[in-house]
Amino acid sequence: MKPAEVKKLSNDDLKGEATRLRRELFDLRCQLTTEKVADNSRIGKTRKDLARVLTEQNSRKGANSKVVSAAGGKK
Repeated sequence: MKPAEVKKLSNDDLKGEATRLRRELFDLRCQLTTEKVADNSRIGKTRKDLARVLTEQNSRKGANSKVVSAAGGKK
């Protein structure tokens, strides 16, 4: 998954994608212990995709909190 694809996803889609990637990573790790992984590079690719999704989620949280803080006004 490319960064541009991640940025196009909605917040709910990001959450679902993160859950899916975590499950896939878990399954790959289980397959690795039983030596049934066909392609070892999938583990690294899945980890990077998960990192992209989580980074986008955190950047959106930061952007939302800045907007809320700015809208709060000064004392």
